[in-house]
Amino acid sequence: MIRLCLAALFLALGLFAFLSEVVGFYRFRYVMSRMHAAAVGDTLGIGSVVIAVAILTGGWAVLKLVLILLLLFLTGPALTHLIAEAEFRTHPAFGKEYREEDRR
Repeated sequence: MIRLCLAALFLALGLFAFLSEVVGFYRFRYVMSRMHAAAVGDTLGIGSVVIAVAILTGGWAVLKLVLILLLLFLTGPALTHLIAEAEFRTHPAFGKEYREEDRR
């Protein structure tokens, strides 16, 4: 019963992370802010869901899920950084559309 409640808590945290990612992606106007919301939401959401599944399964499957979680934690931020760098290098007026009113 405790494992089920703990897994439900992690699933709820993952769902909240995914929903806040979507809201942040559509609410922010600046490209880098949108990318940050998407990267944090993906990493936290997928991590929480994988932890919830690991709590429910047990056994050797936990080792596989930990390896999957490690892979996701290493590749997600690295890919987001590469996409941000590509935006920085290809956008001719990078940072010009970021006005003072967008900081609120």
